[in-house]
Amino acid sequence: MFEVRATTIADCDAVSRVLGAAYSGLLAGDYPAETLAAIVPLISRAKPGLLVSGTYHAVLLGGVIIGVGGWTRERPGTADRERAVGHIRHVATDPAHLRKGAARALMLHILDQAQAEGIERMECLSTRTAVTFYASCGFVPFAERDVMIGGHAFPSVDMRLNFTLAG
Repeated sequence: MFEVRATTIADCDAVSRVLGAAYSGLLAGDYPAETLAAIVPLISRAKPGLLVSGTYHAVLLGGVIIGVGGWTRERPGTADRERAVGHIRHVATDPAHLRKGAARALMLHILDQAQAEGIERMECLSTRTAVTFYASCGFVPFAERDVMIGGHAFPSVDMRLNFTLAG
């Protein structure tokens, strides 16, 4: 049904399309319009470094990218690494394909890959909107905080998944 594969730089436009559609459409119920007007253009552009990392993936349905996301060893926005800790990065599904299993297939792939590479704990800076989804994947919220994006505060939820406890 779904194909999950690593992204390449050639996927830049398709990844940006999915991020833009997901963030602009799905976050509206949890954030003020003025916050989204400032933040969405900044977070909906594909990051070339992620696209070629080998740990960022696309979910395809009929050859079309409908979901994206991945993980890195580096904490978002920094080069900081902590031994055996991975960080979920920009997981999104095209709103036309929600609740059909694409994000779940992607997260299973991401978590399997991270665990196979020696990661013992995953961390995630979740939007308010995605907390329930990440919780269904085993993540536990541990703090709320504002993430600064382009000089704007974006309310987020820090979540963690310890593989040693999860399975």
